Amino acid sequence: MLTDRQHDELAAHDQTHVLKFWDELDEAGRQKLAGQIGDVDLDQLATLIADEDDKPDFAALAAEAQPPRAVGADGSGVDWSVDQATDAGEQALREGKLAAIVVAGGQGTRLGFDKPKGMFPIGPVSRRTLFQVFADRILATSRRYGVTIPLYVMTSDATDAETRRYFRENDDLGLPADSVRIFKQGTMPAVDAETGKLLLAAKDSLALSPDGHGGTVKALSAGGCLADMRDRGIEHLFYFQVDNPLVQLLDPTFIGHHLLSGSELTSQVVRKRYPGERVGNVVEVDGRMRVIEYSDLPEAAAEATDADGSLRLWAGSIAVHVFDVDFLRRASQSAAALPFHRALKKVPFVDPSGRPVRPDQPNAIKFEKFIFDLLPAARNGIVVEVLPADAFAPVKNAEGAETDTAGLAKQAMSDLHAHWIRAAGGRVDDGVLVEISPFFAIDSKTCQASPLAGLHVTANQFFDKAVDL
Repeated sequence: MLTDRQHDELAAHDQTHVLKFWDELDEAGRQKLAGQIGDVDLDQLATLIADEDDKPDFAALAAEAQPPRAVGADGSGVDWSVDQATDAGEQALREGKLAAIVVAGGQGTRLGFDKPKGMFPIGPVSRRTLFQVFADRILATSRRYGVTIPLYVMTSDATDAETRRYFRENDDLGLPADSVRIFKQGTMPAVDAETGKLLLAAKDSLALSPDGHGGTVKALSAGGCLADMRDRGIEHLFYFQVDNPLVQLLDPTFIGHHLLSGSELTSQVVRKRYPGERVGNVVEVDGRMRVIEYSDLPEAAAEATDADGSLRLWAGSIAVHVFDVDFLRRASQSAAALPFHRALKKVPFVDPSGRPVRPDQPNAIKFEKFIFDLLPAARNGIVVEVLPADAFAPVKNAEGAETDTAGLAKQAMSDLHAHWIRAAGGRVDDGVLVEISPFFAIDSKTCQASPLAGLHVTANQFFDKAVDL
């Protein structure tokens, strides 16, 4: 129930309008609204509304920005070899020091899919879901190295219940039940863009939205996941987002580069195709890595080139990282470890008469944290370049869009696996879709060890652990 202190805090911040319908609510409605109000740090929110929080001077940062310390796609740029990195990563996997976390708070709305995005059927032949693709990879890697690799799944209010039900009804997708931990990220209230007043989504509810992928840090701690990692002896966490079916999940070479560099946070990047590409720009300023979003990077800095004509600030983030767990634990103890970012969005609300309103123009400010803002705090940060064809095919947009559609991602998966088959001595006809389960081959090297020499694929085929060759 709403306490006198909560009422006084609402009054002090001129936000008592959220209680307008209090007398109309039943007991459950009052408890719901009071609980949401109690979770809001009104002092912090007032600072954000007033735009008085500390924010980076991106123009100044861009003027000082240098290309980041990097491992090239060919393994160049560091003192160790690709083979040494692979050996180091495999040893860490074999010793049970790795876990994986998938950020899965988004619905498939932009895809025209009314379920959590992780449930979207992405397999070009198998139609296995994004969640299944990732679970298969984790289980195959676990078997390869003789360990159990935990999976942490971060959901949101919008995806939590359905995600939990999906894993439960599908026997945790083959993973050991005690190795799957689902936890929910926090929320932040939306405020009216003109007045700064809290919006009500309903008479008994604030307009809340996920606090961004930067909320991972707080949610891992609050959900007991960092303690669980400590108990399991997990030292490194492989982070990825749910919309990239090509992610090289638990790739030992990437993990090895992280270990041999002494980095606390290592990120995968792709080489930008053009100056204004809509990706986060990973740069180095005063010896520390950071990300400058494409919208914050001045045009002159974006277009600057080296003597060979290549982009000077070339590294585009694809939201794949390896974290040291001790670093995450340290970050979780600092409330100011990550700043909030503002986004102007269309947010449905109820007006003072209680009438639902669905605005056709952006009307509200949402506040989010981004995980990449941890980069400057990490010691020895480094990036590892990957080729998009090998590692990045995001699923974001409905069919018909120019980029990031499910159809393009499925084709990218098929193209990659066809390349593996051809490298192993097989043939794949043009226009044929192929898909390789990680139980059959987890990468090109293991695919070449499979009996594919002389194979001619003339029809769509899924190569799983029981495929008849």
